[in-house]
Amino acid sequence: MRLWLTLGICCVLLLSRTVSAIDGTEEETGENFDSDIKKTAPPSGSKTIGDDFDDDEAAMGDDDDMMPPMGDMGGDEEPESAKPLEPLDYTTPMPQGFYFFADPFLDTKGIGKRWHVSTAKKEDTDETIAKYNGEWEIGLPENVALKNDYGLIVKSKARHHAIAAKLDRPVQFDGKPLIVQYEAKYQNGQECGGGYIKLLSKGAEKDLKNFQDKTPYSIMFGPDKCGMTSKVHFIIRYENPKNHTISEYHAKHTSKSLDEYFNDHKTHLYTLVINPDNTYQILVDQREITSGNLLKDLEPSLTPPKEVDDPEDKKPEDWDDREKIVDPEAKKPEDWDEDAPKEIEDPSATKPADWLDDEEDLIADPEATKPDDWDTEMDGEWEAPRIKNTKCEGVSGCGEWNAPKIANPAYKGKWKAPKITNPNFKGHWSPRRIDNPHYFEPEPYKMTPITAVGIELWTMSEGILFDNFLMTDDKLVADNFAG
Repeated sequence: MRLWLTLGICCVLLLSRTVSAIDGTEEETGENFDSDIKKTAPPSGSKTIGDDFDDDEAAMGDDDDMMPPMGDMGGDEEPESAKPLEPLDYTTPMPQGFYFFADPFLDTKGIGKRWHVSTAKKEDTDETIAKYNGEWEIGLPENVALKNDYGLIVKSKARHHAIAAKLDRPVQFDGKPLIVQYEAKYQNGQECGGGYIKLLSKGAEKDLKNFQDKTPYSIMFGPDKCGMTSKVHFIIRYENPKNHTISEYHAKHTSKSLDEYFNDHKTHLYTLVINPDNTYQILVDQREITSGNLLKDLEPSLTPPKEVDDPEDKKPEDWDDREKIVDPEAKKPEDWDEDAPKEIEDPSATKPADWLDDEEDLIADPEATKPDDWDTEMDGEWEAPRIKNTKCEGVSGCGEWNAPKIANPAYKGKWKAPKITNPNFKGHWSPRRIDNPHYFEPEPYKMTPITAVGIELWTMSEGILFDNFLMTDDKLVADNFAG
């Protein structure tokens, strides 16, 4: 009876815990976030970004599947094998509020409609690898935990990949924040390659099939790794209004290790926030990894120098900027011997009395014999291996004696005339400074409008999965969409 009672209590406790876990009422311990943004499942079977289960998270089945087979618990029979856990049903989320672009990949038909695979070629690249021939697919992850949870997947490696989509509404930078977020999952880890996106400048949306590395973009953002170097890029392209040159400016990278995002095979949410006051913030899994100011924390600096060297100013031909010169009056002394050696034999050294001139340090081994299979024509004349001469043990040395070397007191080396202060030295010349004709006070928040989003990368790992893209001007919309 005690065994029956104990097993019955265990079943009741297991059922209670299972129901609590499904209802989302079980208390969590430790951190609220792990690297895969674990969240409590929302009601009505719906799913928000960040709810994706990863390789190490099992999807729950029905209550009956969680219970052990009842059977005859009093006997010695083995329990039936547990049924395989089925992926959960869920409703694909859509953002609630304003957005410039959103794509949670509702189905597998988006390539060729919304997303366009590039057919371009990279310029200045060997013809054999110039094509953007990387393969893309909208499909399920390798380990399915949620039914119909599709994403955009890189299906090939060691190729150039490029794909782009037009925004629902252009980003005009009209005084509101810009929040960009998306999920990336390295299903097979990452050896070398990117997972970043490019926010393409106005005009690019007209020809997405020719999207390539030279296509103008306003912002580049996202993870990248090669070898031991892991980073999350944030780069802007900004035009100088005075000379209309466009340059890239890179945000400083965090000193924190980012390796786990590439190696843990989990989904990670990458978020970029740019505010009208030029501050920015980069988050991974809703946790800040770096922040800064576009005016102060980009390299090189966005603000040009107020003064520059005058390109028309030239150094006068008679300008002597040599501080020291060779003394023209100096002469090599007559007794200066340039050929004297640096070292000479010690004239005071004498040969030790026990030195054996007629013996060698190494002698042929007298006990060695030529192998029977030695072929003189093929192997050459046989010689016995050499061994240490036992007669040289305990004496100062054997063979020809030479006196040790000492420094030559007469050595002076190559003669060089000494240098003296230049009486004609005028100082170090530099061109005069003038006002920089290309100086301007940048307003980096006001970038070139954005009309499309693209992914252009080379990778040595296939299976990179992108999901739940969102661009909005409301952080609350982004947070709610992320769960």
